[in-house]
Amino acid sequence: MAKFNPVLMAPPLIFLGLAGMFYFGLTRENPDQLPSALTGKPVPEMNLTNLRSDPAPTRDDLLVDGVKLVNFWASWCGPCRTEHPTLMAMQANGIPIIGINYKDDPANALSFLAELDDPFIKVGADFTGRNAIEWGVTAVPETFVINGDGQIILRYPGPITNRVYEKYIAPAILEASGQSEAREATE
Repeated sequence: MAKFNPVLMAPPLIFLGLAGMFYFGLTRENPDQLPSALTGKPVPEMNLTNLRSDPAPTRDDLLVDGVKLVNFWASWCGPCRTEHPTLMAMQANGIPIIGINYKDDPANALSFLAELDDPFIKVGADFTGRNAIEWGVTAVPETFVINGDGQIILRYPGPITNRVYEKYIAPAILEASGQSEAREATE
């Protein structure tokens, strides 16, 4: 009878462990999504430069009643172009979106908005990236759902597609508007 040799078991066990890690890493909804330290906290200060002829948004714009989104974007960002139709649809449905243009050439940013249309009620430029650091932005596009008290309800890194909107953004908008609590109280 052959003796059990644990050394012979090591390669298959290592393979199974790695296969499991790869499987769970690849099946996550958004593998780039990191938890935000700002969720549930007040929005940070903003010091933006005007991009259009209207004034750049300030923190005060985020403290007014109602749900709003803050979207960090850039003209050189391919995923920003991908999410743009969804932003336009949200804007058409009455969702106020404040845009923060990240480390971009102003002429390119304005051309981007002229070509694809402008979904933003207010937009400002973050030429240095300092505002993005304050918000914990890891890459553009990145979107935040803000409630009427100026509190961050959700941070979503990556482009907002219709599926992402339905799964993450719409529920966060309901939560930010207080509708999720009202719905839970009636269930």
